[in-house]
Amino acid sequence: MQDMLVNLYALDKCSGALWLEKKISKQSESKYLLDDVVIRKLNVYETHLLVEWVGLHFSAKWQSEVRVAMSRQPATVWVATYQKQIMGFACYDTTAKGFFGPTGVAEDYRGLGLGEVLLYKSLESLKELGYVYAFIGGVGPREFYEKSCGAKVIGDSEQGLYQDILPENKVD
Repeated sequence: MQDMLVNLYALDKCSGALWLEKKISKQSESKYLLDDVVIRKLNVYETHLLVEWVGLHFSAKWQSEVRVAMSRQPATVWVATYQKQIMGFACYDTTAKGFFGPTGVAEDYRGLGLGEVLLYKSLESLKELGYVYAFIGGVGPREFYEKSCGAKVIGDSEQGLYQDILPENKVD
């Protein structure tokens, strides 16, 4: 996996910015309008709820990063909710300065554009902090980031920040 670089001067071209102007819908009987989905910063007193949710949907490593993001002042976590239920989250300036991630959307809510809007809001926040470029480390869905925000692969970045990671303890 490689790292990617995003030009924060070009945020107006991000697909997440466009999402904010249209409704989203799920491919089932449920329909969500933009007014029903809340995209906001997570409150410190809600940390335990997001940490638990991330553990259920993703990994313990990401839980650690959420805790760090929530220890910042102000916190560096965006969350998407529907009827007070977490749909997805995105951290920034957490793993390293100027880095985006981790981020994730619950499986039931993928394909709605939430990942794009959480990415956009996080990149916008990094720009507000004074960064000119943002890093996305150890990218999995490269095409998503290329399409969503014009991210470019950083050559020779396979080693990146995520090396010598301690293994998970397996309890039988």
